[in-house]
Amino acid sequence: MAEVMVFAGAGGRRFAQEMCVDLGVPLSESTTSRFANDCLQVQLMENCRERDVYLVQPIVTPTQENLMELLLMIDAAKGASARRITAVMPHFAYARSDKKDAPRISIGGRLVADLLETAGVNRILTMTLHAPQVHAFFRVPTDQLNALRELALHFATSDLSKTTVVSPDLGNAKSASAFAKMLGVPVAAAAKERFDGNRVEITSLIGDVAGRDIIVLDDEIANGSTIIAILDLLREHGARTVRIACTHGIFANDAVQRIAADPDVVEIITTNTIPSAEMLAHDKLTVISVASAFAEAVRRIHSGESVSALFDPAHV
Repeated sequence: MAEVMVFAGAGGRRFAQEMCVDLGVPLSESTTSRFANDCLQVQLMENCRERDVYLVQPIVTPTQENLMELLLMIDAAKGASARRITAVMPHFAYARSDKKDAPRISIGGRLVADLLETAGVNRILTMTLHAPQVHAFFRVPTDQLNALRELALHFATSDLSKTTVVSPDLGNAKSASAFAKMLGVPVAAAAKERFDGNRVEITSLIGDVAGRDIIVLDDEIANGSTIIAILDLLREHGARTVRIACTHGIFANDAVQRIAADPDVVEIITTNTIPSAEMLAHDKLTVISVASAFAEAVRRIHSGESVSALFDPAHV
C-alpha cells in the first residue's frame, strides 16, 4: 500500500482517519483556505506524483461547500501528476436529483457527475446511491458499495424467529429482499406515493406483519416522513416492535426525535456515511461504521482485485 495516498476534505476527515487505520497508511495533509472574495483554494501538502490518490469527501451539508472542495482537491491532484484519482464519497447527496419530473427542472446528479469528470477524477467509490439510474451518470469506473452486510451483522445476534424485513416502498424492495435473505427472515413491502413537499402516503402493504417484530430497511432517512407513514401502517396491520435501519442517516428537522417518540420503535440504526449522524445523541440511535468496507474496497481497487466480492452474502 506504499503507493496509496489518502487525503480528506472537511466533511470526510474522521471517516478517512478510520479508513487509514484499516489500510495501515497515514492520512496525508491538505489545507483549504478562503480568499477575501469567499473563493476556496485547496493545497495538497504531500508529493503525490505517480501515486494512487484517494480523496475522501461525503457530499453532505454544507453540500455545495463540500462539493466545491472535492472538485478543487481533484484538480490539485491532477495538477500534481497523480497516477489515478479516486473520489471517495460515502454519501452523494445529488443522487436525489435523478430525473426530470417537472417542467424545466435541472438534473443535478448528472451535472455533478460531469463536473467530477471534468475536474479530472478517474474513478468513483460511493455507497448506496438513492436511485439506480444515478450510477449510469458517472462515465468513469464507479464502485457502489452497500451497507447490507454491516447492518445484517448488527442484527445477527438477535432473536429473529418472529422478524420480518419491510421495505417502505417498492423501489427499495430488491435491497430489502437481499437483506432478509442474509438474515433468513421473510420480507414485506409497502406501496408509497410522495406528494409536494414532505407529504407521503403509503397505501398498501404486501406481506404479513401481524404479530411480527419488524425491521424497516431504507436507503436513507432525511425528514423521516416515509418512516412516520410506514409506522402508522404497520400499527394498523398488527405489527409488534419496530426497528429502523438505513444506510444514510440525514435526520433533518429532528427526525430522530420524531421517529424515536413512536412507542413501537425500539431502535434506529444507521451508518457513519453522514458525519452529523455520529453527533446525534439518543438512547434509541445506533451508528455503525462502514469505514472498513471502504478501506477494503480501496485495497482491492489498488491491487486490481474484484470489488463485487464484497457483496457476497456468504460473508455475513
